[in-house]
Amino acid sequence: MSKKTVRDVEVAGKRVLVRVDFNVPLAEDGGIEDDTRIRAALPTLRYLLDKGASLVIMSHLGRPKGQVVDKLRLDRVAKRLGELLGRPVRKLDQVVGPEVEEACSALRPGEVVLLENLRFHPGETANDPEFASALARLGDLYVNDAFGAAHRAHASVVGVAERLPAVAGLLMEKELQALGGLVQDPARPFVAVLGGSKISDKLKVLARMRELVDFLVLGGGMCFTIMKWKGMEIGDSICEDDFLDQVGGLMQGGASGGADILLPVDLVVADGFRPDADSRVVDAADIPPGWMGLDIGPKTCDLYASRIAGAATIFWNGPMGVFEWDRFQEGTRKVAEAIASSGAVTVAGGGDTIAAIRKFGLEDRFTHISTGGGASMEFLEGKVLPGVEVLQDK
Repeated sequence: MSKKTVRDVEVAGKRVLVRVDFNVPLAEDGGIEDDTRIRAALPTLRYLLDKGASLVIMSHLGRPKGQVVDKLRLDRVAKRLGELLGRPVRKLDQVVGPEVEEACSALRPGEVVLLENLRFHPGETANDPEFASALARLGDLYVNDAFGAAHRAHASVVGVAERLPAVAGLLMEKELQALGGLVQDPARPFVAVLGGSKISDKLKVLARMRELVDFLVLGGGMCFTIMKWKGMEIGDSICEDDFLDQVGGLMQGGASGGADILLPVDLVVADGFRPDADSRVVDAADIPPGWMGLDIGPKTCDLYASRIAGAATIFWNGPMGVFEWDRFQEGTRKVAEAIASSGAVTVAGGGDTIAAIRKFGLEDRFTHISTGGGASMEFLEGKVLPGVEVLQDK
C-alpha cells in the first residue's frame, strides 16, 4: 500500500486522534444491535495502546444534521468499546471546546476518551476549517481507521488530516489491500455478484465491473429494470423507468466486449409485497400480471452456483431477493453459501450483504467483508477517496 500506516510512525507518548466508524445499528431496547464496526477497529486501537499512546476517538452515529439528538449520543458505544478493550473509555459530552481540550490534554499513555457524536456539530459535514482546527488541537497524530467514511470530505476525515501528521489504521489498510486486489491483477476467472433493489445505485459500478470481471451475476430488484429494457413483462416488480436509457447504454456498450452478464432464468414471485403473500416459482419470462419478483428461483440458484464454483476471485454486493423474509431468502442464502464454499478469494461489501452473511452464519468463510458500503462502491468505480488521498505517502 502506498500510504503510511500506524506501523510507519512513532506513537509512544503521543495523543492519537483516531477517526473510527462506529455508526452501528441501535436496538429498540437502547442497546447496540450489531457491534461489528466496533470490533473491526479493535486491532488498531489495541496496537496504539500497546505502543504507549493515549487515544482520542471520534465517530459519527446516524444523521443528526448538525443538531443534538439524545438517542444518537455515543454513551452506549463507549460502554461497549470499554467492554471490548477491557479498559475504561471516558465518553465526553461535547465534540470540541475548552472542557474537551482540557480532558484530552490530561490523558496519560493507555487512557482513552471518546468524543460526542461528530455530526452533532454542523462543521463536520461542511468540513469547516475552524471546526477541523479545533479537532486537530486534541491530538499530536491523526489515524484514519474509518474506511466507511473515507468517501466523505468531512472535517474529521479530511480537514484534520490536513492539519496533523496523518496515517492509515490497520482496518483502513486491510480494506484498501482487499479492494485494491480486485482491480489490480485479480486471479481469474473473476465473478462479480451484484444485487439489491435499485439499479440506479449500481450503474457506475456495473459499468466498471463489466471492464474488470469475466462474469457479472445479477439478482435482486435491480434486474427488473434490465428485463423491462429487454422487452420482458415484469408484472408489478420494482422498476426504475427513469433509468431505462442508461441501462440500454450499459447493455449495448458491452455487446462488443466485456464481461458476460447472467440474469435470472426463473423467479419466486408473489401477489403482494408482504412476508405472507401467496408465492410461486415461474420462468423469468412468465411473471403474471399483478405479481412481483421477490427472489431468484431454484434454476437460477443452480446456474449461479455453478458459475461461482469455477471462480478464482469473487466480489459480492447486494442480496438476490427480500432475504429479510424467510420465504424469500433462499436465493440469497444459496448464493452466499456458494460463494463461501468456492475456494476463491471472496470479498463482500454493503450493509444488506453483511446482514445476509450474518443471518446465514457465514462471517468466518469470506476472505474479507468490507465495512464500507458507499466507500467500497466508489473505490471500485475508480473514484479517488478524499479520506485516503489526504493521508501521508510512504
